[in-house]
Amino acid sequence: MKDKVVVCAYHNVGYRCLEELLRQGADVRLVFSHEDSPGEQIWFQSVCGLAARHGIPCLTSSINAPENREILAELSPDFLLSFYYRNMITPEVLSLAGRGALNMHGSYLPKYRGRVPVNWAVIKGETSTGVTLHYMVEKPDAGEIVDQERVEIAFEDTAFDVFNKVTEAAVEVLRRSWPQLIEGSAPRIPMDLKAGNYCGGRRPEDGRIDWNLSAVEIYNLVRGVTHPYPGAFTTLAGQKLLVWQAFPVEGTGGPGRVVSTQPLLVGTGSGLLEIRRLQFEGKTELCAADFVAATPCHGALFT
Repeated sequence: MKDKVVVCAYHNVGYRCLEELLRQGADVRLVFSHEDSPGEQIWFQSVCGLAARHGIPCLTSSINAPENREILAELSPDFLLSFYYRNMITPEVLSLAGRGALNMHGSYLPKYRGRVPVNWAVIKGETSTGVTLHYMVEKPDAGEIVDQERVEIAFEDTAFDVFNKVTEAAVEVLRRSWPQLIEGSAPRIPMDLKAGNYCGGRRPEDGRIDWNLSAVEIYNLVRGVTHPYPGAFTTLAGQKLLVWQAFPVEGTGGPGRVVSTQPLLVGTGSGLLEIRRLQFEGKTELCAADFVAATPCHGALFT
C-alpha cells in the first residue's frame, strides 16, 4: 500500500512540487492551499486548479483549524508536505503525519530562515541562495535537513528571476528526495541555527529608498522588490514615485539629488544610481527619458 500524503501548497513552488509528486505517483489524498488575496498581483499558477484536475480535494481554510485537524486525524497521513504554504503549522498538526512533516524552504538553510527569503537574499546582495527540504518542528525552518540545492544570483537578477531559479531547484530536490523518503533512506542532517539568520516578512512600505545608502545597496532593494512585487519608492515634490529599474554607476552627488537627466542619475551615500524605469503612483510607468520629458527634474531632491 502506498504512503498517504497530505500537501500544503501555494504559488509556483507549490504548484510545481505538487506536480512532481503526482508525476512520481505519490498518493496525495488532500491538499491545503490559500484563497488568492484581492490586493495581490496573481502571477503564479493555481494549486487548487491542479488538484481539481487530478480529482484531489483542496481546502483553503487553515490546516490548523479544529475541523481540519479532525479530518487529518481520521485520514492518518504518512507524510505531510509543505511547499510555499503561508501558515505556520502547529506541532499538534505536524504530529499527525506518521512518517514525518517536511517543508521546502526557498533558501540555502540555515541562512534566511523565515519569510520572503528570495527577496531578502537579493536585497542583501547575496551572490547565491538555494532551496532546502527539511523536517518541520515548532521553530520555523529549523528542523533536520534532507536535501539542498544552491542557485546563483547574478548581479542583474531581480527577485523574480531568482524565484524562478529557486522553483526549478525545488523540483530537482523533490525529484531526488521523494524516493529516498519513501524508502526510509533519506538523510536527516541537524541544522546549525547559529550559522544562519532569521528574517521577518516585508510590507510594501518597507520599500522606501534611503538615499544615504550606497548606490549598490539601493540597486539591490530596487531589484529585490520590483515587478511583480510592490516596488521601491521615493518622494518627489510630495508625490510617491516608484522606481522599477535602476543600476549603480560611479560618480558623486548629494544623497537623493538629481545630478543628471540624460541619463537620469541620482546621488546616494556612495556612487550614483541611474534610474531607468519609474512612475508616479497611479500614473503610467515610463522609461527615464519619457519621465524626464514630462517632468523636468534636474537638481530636484528625492526624499
